[in-house]
Amino acid sequence: MDDSALIAAYRATDYRVRLARGGWACIRVDAPLPSSLLTMIGMNSWAFITAWNPFSQILQRAQNHAAQHALLAALRKLSGLISIRPAVGVGEGWREPSLFVVGPTLADTDALAQQFRQNAYVHGLGDGYARLRLSSDSPPHGQAG
Repeated sequence: MDDSALIAAYRATDYRVRLARGGWACIRVDAPLPSSLLTMIGMNSWAFITAWNPFSQILQRAQNHAAQHALLAALRKLSGLISIRPAVGVGEGWREPSLFVVGPTLADTDALAQQFRQNAYVHGLGDGYARLRLSSDSPPHGQAG
């Protein structure tokens, strides 16, 4: 899949966050957050990230589980972290277990995305719009246009 098709697939994904009282809140790139997440976030930074399928290459389930556990452990070591919620990215014909994290800095999330070889992740600040952030070391890097 070329870069533009991959970015289009990321933009079309439903980024679902498991709510504490059950059900899901769905984040969409370039859209405001659902109201059900706003009280949890306040004016803090947040990120939707996974360790599954590095560089969008399908791995064995056991490898993905091990990587996801390592990501969770790395997130728990971050200072200023407020909460971690289970999440799942759902695209056309695929699902990836993910994590919705409140409180990480952009620099911390960039570092984790690169460490776990993710092409991109979704992030935001407070009640602002969800943004797709490309995380490779080579251009394009940063906000997906």
